Amino acid sequence: MSATWFDHAIATVAPRMAARRVMARQAFETLTRGYDGAARGRRTEGWRAPGSSADTEIGVAGALLRDRMRDLVRNNPHAAKAVAVLVNNIIGAGIMPRAASGDDTLDRKVDALFERWTAECDADGQLDFYGLQTLICREMVEAGEVLVRRRLRRANDGLPVPLQLQVMEADFLDATKSGVLGAGRLVQGIEFDPVGKRRAYWLHAEHPGDAWGALQGGLGSHAVPATEIAHVYEKQRTQARGVPWGAPVIRSLRDLDDYEVAELVRKKTEACVTAIVFGDDEAQQGIAPSVVDADGNRVEQFEPGLIAYARGGKDIRFNQPSATGGYGDYKRASLHTISAGFRVPYELLTGDLSQVNYFSICAGLVEFRRMIDAVQWQLFIPMFCAPVWRWFTEAAWAAGQIPWPIVPVEWSPPKFEAVDPQKDAMANLLSIRSGTMTLAEVIAKQGRNPDAVLAEIAATNAKLDALGLVLDSDPRRVTKTGSAQTSDPADDEPDTDDPTADAGNDPAQADQQD
Repeated sequence: MSATWFDHAIATVAPRMAARRVMARQAFETLTRGYDGAARGRRTEGWRAPGSSADTEIGVAGALLRDRMRDLVRNNPHAAKAVAVLVNNIIGAGIMPRAASGDDTLDRKVDALFERWTAECDADGQLDFYGLQTLICREMVEAGEVLVRRRLRRANDGLPVPLQLQVMEADFLDATKSGVLGAGRLVQGIEFDPVGKRRAYWLHAEHPGDAWGALQGGLGSHAVPATEIAHVYEKQRTQARGVPWGAPVIRSLRDLDDYEVAELVRKKTEACVTAIVFGDDEAQQGIAPSVVDADGNRVEQFEPGLIAYARGGKDIRFNQPSATGGYGDYKRASLHTISAGFRVPYELLTGDLSQVNYFSICAGLVEFRRMIDAVQWQLFIPMFCAPVWRWFTEAAWAAGQIPWPIVPVEWSPPKFEAVDPQKDAMANLLSIRSGTMTLAEVIAKQGRNPDAVLAEIAATNAKLDALGLVLDSDPRRVTKTGSAQTSDPADDEPDTDDPTADAGNDPAQADQQD
């Protein structure tokens, strides 16, 4: 900012005072500039933006958010579909583990033991491990959080591993337990030690919303060590508890419900009176207005298809409901908002593919699949799968079934279904040939165990060879073009007289030679 003529005049007699005057004016102008979003005035009047912590906000609104979202999922088809889409993509058929200790014998033993345990892992005795994943993920999305409790069993209970999992809704946490506790603190039922590590969870013996539990005095709570609990929720800030994923659009979902009800009532009201028979003006003079039905009964309530008669009626006039537009546009715009709030593509939320083509739907799914990938690897696997695997190996070791309490593991989330399977298969083939991916990675991306798949391929090939069968899909025997190989598969070099044996022209054969 340049000095004014008045500053120059002062500078002639008091240069220091003039300099301080210019610098003070510059500092004042700096304070008046900033972010438009932080400006105060008519445009931001009524905008409340408290600086409270995430735990404080969740403590006030968390229970009501859960209740409202559950009600919407029960009664609103769009909320139910959004939750289902997220769960189906995050879990699918299940996030499968594979022991990766490097000892093939141990890995096969642990994998076989885990496979047997999955069928008996549910404390309620209804779901397997992958069914529990779906239930837990659904609670995480719908209610914002879920608790999984480790339940150790006796050796004589007949389980493959003396361990089961109990899924508990977030309502089991005693949210009234907050404040200072010794050198630590309590935050909505979660106990922290002095360094901020979770030490215990204060749980109700029964669900607070269970009438039977309330009658039996089950509203008290007790501390359960944090090592016995897997708390699964999305951390958007450094909060101790989660919120429903649809929280940003709870009001939008409710408004859409109200709009549809109002539109339906309006249409029904318009359709109530089909026609009214009017009389001439002279016949109706001095007579109180009244409307009767065909039997002469006075009409006080309208219903669809009604033909009403004014007293002395001779002229009939039919009701013509007015046609109003904009319903479809409003609903489509509302569903775009709802899909954005749930982080689900509009096409997956509504099933409406009228505005997309192959390339646009592929581009739209890229970001969604990237988000799902992040949820799987940064949220669900660390918060649920990893603790459960640790509980499983510890219980198996304590039961004397494996030699070590800790066994490294690799997880395989479900594959994404290809929009164009042929293009995806060719992309995988090129990635393997170029060395950017291994065959094991491609198989794992399909949600399967690479070792099991390769063993199955070897067993199938051995059986085909023993029976003397040659399938068109066998690259050891048949070229990519479908003709028989002219060289012995055991030979290191292909027959150069056969141009189809050129590895550079035959990706499938090149894979076999590699």
